[in-house]
Amino acid sequence: MRLKGVETFLTKDEAGGAPERVPLVAVSPAFEDVYRARYRPLLKLAFVLSGSQHAAEDVVQEAFLAAYGKWESVSRYEYPEAWLRRVVVNKAHSRLRRSYAEAQAKRRWSAGQSTQVTLPEPTADFWKEVRSLSKRQCQALVLFYLEDCSVSEIAETLGCAEATARVHLHRGRAALATRLAIERNA
Repeated sequence: MRLKGVETFLTKDEAGGAPERVPLVAVSPAFEDVYRARYRPLLKLAFVLSGSQHAAEDVVQEAFLAAYGKWESVSRYEYPEAWLRRVVVNKAHSRLRRSYAEAQAKRRWSAGQSTQVTLPEPTADFWKEVRSLSKRQCQALVLFYLEDCSVSEIAETLGCAEATARVHLHRGRAALATRLAIERNA
């Protein structure tokens, strides 16, 4: 009896009978060899299951990544390729299920809402100028004027002290006034 994947050597039985095979060392296929031999066939399988070259490549890479992480045990299987094939089939199925669920969610969401936001022209120009300020000044002004947040709420949202939020508001207003050439009463 020959054990697949196991090197053996012959020993004589003590009574002088027929030689007996004794396992010497377990020999497993190298990961690289299995990768080279099975990548293309698994890619074809994943492509047929998913219908997408990109999805197929992702699925096969995920399967080999899983195999690599468990190679010590996977390589001892009689057919590590069968394990890989099962992983590819399962991952391709999961990907299809997930993409179907995402498509359904997008359809439900888009059916009930319009995602396009439009602002009247003078307002759009104003907000364009606000967006041209520094990142923090822009964020502080938008939170203050659009969301009607208090200084403490702005500070909490931006993760800074209230004094820092006041500085961002002050500098943002000053920069905006300069850009829009607004005279300030103060």
